[in-house]
Amino acid sequence: MPALPTIIHATTVALGGRAVLLTGDAGSGKSATALQMIALGCKLVADDRTQIMPEGGRLIATCPTHITGLIEARGVGLLRAPHQARAEVVVVAAMDEKALERLPQAHQMTLCGVEIPVLHNPDTRYFPAALHTYLKMWRRTRSPLIH
Repeated sequence: MPALPTIIHATTVALGGRAVLLTGDAGSGKSATALQMIALGCKLVADDRTQIMPEGGRLIATCPTHITGLIEARGVGLLRAPHQARAEVVVVAAMDEKALERLPQAHQMTLCGVEIPVLHNPDTRYFPAALHTYLKMWRRTRSPLIH
């Protein structure tokens, strides 16, 4: 029997079939980061509420039907955005966790039984571009990070 989706408080943005799951409290910059990544060519999977489920050892993200293709731009309103139905989560960006080191240690977390790399937020203007590059360079066999 396939696993049922779990809904979590997160925004998900994809490039091709690969996605970053942006986690954090309200106001932590999830949607702002997603909007900047969309401007770089990524597509929205889900804003603020993401359905996740394991599938063949991978973590798959989808969007609850009632918010498909919508993203909140604080102070502007709800916007329609380029979107895709599903993507494999290959990295989590923990927006509430601040990266203090120039070259941080690798972090991991387990979601729905699947281990996923975690990046902490360096709180810089280039973080959305770094996440875009991460997704662009990611390969199934290894991380784009050099440790």
